[in-house]
Amino acid sequence: MYSTYQILLLVFCFYLANNSINVLSAASEPKPIAYILFCGTSSQDAVDSDGRKWNSDGNFLLPSDNSTISEALSQDPSLPSTVPYMNARIFTSNSSYNFIVPPRTRIWLRLHFYPSRYNYLDPSKAYFSVIGNGFTLLNNFSAFITAKALTQAYIAREFSLPPVETGNLDIAIVPSEGSHAFINGIEVIPMPHDIFQHPAALVGYSDHPVDLHSSSLQTMFRLNVGGQFITPNNDSGGLKRTWFDDSPYLLGAAFGVTSNADKNVRIQYSKDVTEDVAPLNVYSTARTMGPDPNVNWNYNLTWVFRVDPGFIYVVRLHFCEFDFNKVNQRVFDIYVNNQTVQSGADVIAWVDSQGLPIYKDYAIHVEDQSRAGESEIWVALHPNASTKPEHYDAILNGLEVFKVNDTNATLAGLNPEPSAMLVNAEEHEKELSPSRSRLGRLLCGVAGGVFCCATVAAILVFIRRKTNYWLLINGDSHTLTIGGHCRRFTLWEIKQGTNHFDESKVIGIGGFGKVYKGTIDYGATKVAIKRSNPDSHQGVKEFHTEIQMLSKLRHRHLVSLIGFCEENGEMILVYDYMANGTLREHLYNTDKPPLPWKKRLEIAIGAAKGLHYLHTGAAKYTIIHRDVKTTNILLDENWVSKVSDFGLSKTGPNLDQTHVNTVVKGSFGYLDPEYYRRQQLTEKSDVYSFGVVLFEVLCGRPPLKRNLCREQACLVDWALQCLRKGNVHEIIDPCLMGKVNPWCLEIFAEAAQKCVSDRGSDRPSMGDVLRNLEFCLQLEEYTDIQL
Repeated sequence: MYSTYQILLLVFCFYLANNSINVLSAASEPKPIAYILFCGTSSQDAVDSDGRKWNSDGNFLLPSDNSTISEALSQDPSLPSTVPYMNARIFTSNSSYNFIVPPRTRIWLRLHFYPSRYNYLDPSKAYFSVIGNGFTLLNNFSAFITAKALTQAYIAREFSLPPVETGNLDIAIVPSEGSHAFINGIEVIPMPHDIFQHPAALVGYSDHPVDLHSSSLQTMFRLNVGGQFITPNNDSGGLKRTWFDDSPYLLGAAFGVTSNADKNVRIQYSKDVTEDVAPLNVYSTARTMGPDPNVNWNYNLTWVFRVDPGFIYVVRLHFCEFDFNKVNQRVFDIYVNNQTVQSGADVIAWVDSQGLPIYKDYAIHVEDQSRAGESEIWVALHPNASTKPEHYDAILNGLEVFKVNDTNATLAGLNPEPSAMLVNAEEHEKELSPSRSRLGRLLCGVAGGVFCCATVAAILVFIRRKTNYWLLINGDSHTLTIGGHCRRFTLWEIKQGTNHFDESKVIGIGGFGKVYKGTIDYGATKVAIKRSNPDSHQGVKEFHTEIQMLSKLRHRHLVSLIGFCEENGEMILVYDYMANGTLREHLYNTDKPPLPWKKRLEIAIGAAKGLHYLHTGAAKYTIIHRDVKTTNILLDENWVSKVSDFGLSKTGPNLDQTHVNTVVKGSFGYLDPEYYRRQQLTEKSDVYSFGVVLFEVLCGRPPLKRNLCREQACLVDWALQCLRKGNVHEIIDPCLMGKVNPWCLEIFAEAAQKCVSDRGSDRPSMGDVLRNLEFCLQLEEYTDIQL
């Protein structure tokens, strides 16, 4: 028999033993570790432009892997960072990655692709599949075709994989027959909480809910509605998601209005919506229909998304009411593909409080509605009249679209088709090439019939060595017939002038390639030599456009193209050497002394004169630069500014047209929002970009600075906000404080403000901008005289 004391002691020991076991088992569970992998590097870690650390992927490949690593032969200027995109791992046979992940935990998987040339492999020939734990994520995927169709330099694909019971995640990469595969970056991020644990009602079949918890999903769209771009570093829950601006997806001109939560309204998470769902920045901004009920009643606030047909999609709408705090103040209906999915939506009625977020999921099956491989999802909001709300309005804060795997456990759709506009442009180029070749051969034949070949060759060599221009007439299909002052160099001359492309002579690296400081004419003339990556066809169109444009243009404030070389697969451009580099080098992130205000004005005036010449006096038609930015404004030894880089330039509309329809090109931060939305290019797109340049000149900071708060991250938005409040001194470069004539400052800031007007019709011409800047300079010179 046991005594009471002995029994209590046994119970206590049993309790301790059980708790010790629990503690040990809890300690043995793997912690949620995120894998951020930089592919194409053997052991080195790297940091991207946002400060995120990327580790080598080598430790996660299965031992049987026989892949190779390679660096891209060219860098597109629109790449957000060289890490992870400038290195890739190349696969010519089936290979797999393996990751240890927490069991019973949903996983975010992101794959990054930059379709460039690696090991001289043709990116257009890379077709492959990606399989994650039995789910086909990509099938016969072509990053090259996808990037071309979307007019993007790189592709990122995000998937959400269901919980893995074993704690192992296998990612298989399978090249298609006779092809190769590549990948630049991989992210594996466990979700702290499953945000897809609840089923979504299928539109039209309310009794058939879609199970999301056990499904694999692909993120198609993730939008911060009414707000700004949110970087992975600013996402919540450590999930590193990217939230994009919603305006490109709005239908027509009915944009509604955007708004921010008042500082007195506290936006906070609830038990149903945690930081894993979306960052508070999403819920603190919104797009509504506007204050006029008569206008609102006659339109829908509508977003349109192109998707792959034959799949079920989940549309997740994020709501947070911060304007009203009572039921029936704002009530609206929600439609997905013209079907009512929610009648009488009232955010306050759902959550009982202002400032509390909520989201709603609606699933819909998308059939093939248009041309092969492409269908659409329409999301529309409209005021509900039956409840007689206080305001005829609707609100939306965030929007996500996810594709759900089909019954064959696949998420893979077809490779997209390039737009008809892009195809027509390429066909037009192909049609021009044969005619140019025939013309070249004809002219050469005529010349041969009149002159002796040996005599002609001797004369041409003599002229070539004694002058700085060269008339090119060549039958090669890759060479353009160039008129004007443009000299053709041999590759031998280029190598002599750069000491065989000595790396010590590199003075810059851009999207086209490296720029060398060199000489020509046996060292007599200093030049800048821009060399494309050897054996790469990247930038061929830009190369020819640059030659065509600059060979016909001569202006004090346009950089002079001396000549070019197109030999043995090389594409090389030779320019006047600009001793003082780019304007940006003298404004910020530099050790150079700050530019005085008067010098900044003179530089801006010179650039404005160059652009004004392009828009009005360069040719029969307007020439639109399309890539105006501070790195494309160069400074010679006398600080004379010259506009450079005409690779994206476009001939503007004639007298019978108002715009040119074209795919969107340009640099992020400088891109005209109206051009981005409508793909309609005018010279006012250059004016907008130049307005951004003027703000850079005034403020001494880049157009985008992601480490700042949301209000200040975008230079244009921050500057406009300060100017509307009359706080121009809040944005001025500290180096200029107290050194600028107040009248001059006011006129300059107003000119920049007008340049970045949302509508092109509200922007001034470059001639008007030039006159305002010249007046600013006169005011400064008058101040100097008075002093």
